[in-house]
Amino acid sequence: MNNYEYIIAGLPSLQPGVTGGHPAAEQVIRSIRDQLSGKDNELMDLLLSGYESDRLDADFYRKALKHRNRFIREFFEYDLNLRNAKVEYLNRSLGRPEGQDCVQPEGWDESGFEGRQEIMAVLEGGDILKRERGLDDLLWKKIDEITVMDVFDIEVILGFTAKMKIIDRWDKLDPDTGHAMFRRLVEEIRATYDNKKNHMI
Repeated sequence: MNNYEYIIAGLPSLQPGVTGGHPAAEQVIRSIRDQLSGKDNELMDLLLSGYESDRLDADFYRKALKHRNRFIREFFEYDLNLRNAKVEYLNRSLGRPEGQDCVQPEGWDESGFEGRQEIMAVLEGGDILKRERGLDDLLWKKIDEITVMDVFDIEVILGFTAKMKIIDRWDKLDPDTGHAMFRRLVEEIRATYDNKKNHMI
């Protein structure tokens, strides 16, 4: 992804101690997309469509899990496992039948998913906001795992965008938390950029 360095250089800076006021996720994502190729924007279209609840059916996940792009495959595999774990927890809590409302794409086997235990541990928490933050922290960590070996490519941009969507949700739930997460993201992406660029010199 040829414009990666320009995208990182164009990230907004934040002033220490200032709460709120950072650019909305929509604004940041639009700025990124203006610098992407048509092919890369097709990947962004697919990623962002995964945040439209009416599209998250078995057919959507079946296509995503077979997609040629590694980030799309791995991100939506984790997303599917996370969503199903939440439904399973809800089913048990409400005494509903096991498997009700879980999404099961054709040919998909969830038996090898290793993150269910830590997701369930978060779901057992009593504080709703802490529980939601815990789940988003797990998703954030998974994004880092997917992109850890990527250097200046579209996978890094997709991961950044997925994190911006997490921040966008927290801006609505708790603006202070959203601001702190945005600061964390800017610091992470700049540090990653500097480290990887130095290793390439």
